[in-house]
Amino acid sequence: MAKLDKCTPKLMDLASSRGGAKGEIIGRIKDMLLENNAVEVWREVAIHCLVVYLGEKEEDLFKEFANTQEIEADLEKQVMKIAIIGDLSTMELNHKTGTIIVEGIRILIGMDISRCCALLTGIIYALNLSYPKELKYTC
Repeated sequence: MAKLDKCTPKLMDLASSRGGAKGEIIGRIKDMLLENNAVEVWREVAIHCLVVYLGEKEEDLFKEFANTQEIEADLEKQVMKIAIIGDLSTMELNHKTGTIIVEGIRILIGMDISRCCALLTGIIYALNLSYPKELKYTC
């Protein structure tokens, strides 16, 4: 995570240079930093901005759930996702956790979103899985 922290200012500058509809989405994501300026939030915002900057959809990597019961109901449909338990539109750290889902199975539960992204990449590599086509640039 220290490497991500080191690169975050440059990633944020790069993402901010984007114009058009993607620039507006990135601006909305960056506005979440006004609510909470913690390091974990910076990491999460940088990852979300990078996904949008690379032209991919956030919903292809992240799926938002209000509680764990919603995850159970939708678990079988998910091939490879990071499930966010809580509200994606807020950055309250005590309010959100991430769960990695692969092939309908919860692999890792209860981590922050930036760690989920890093560990998902490691899981894909370690299990020799194919990267999702929708996320060819992000994963």
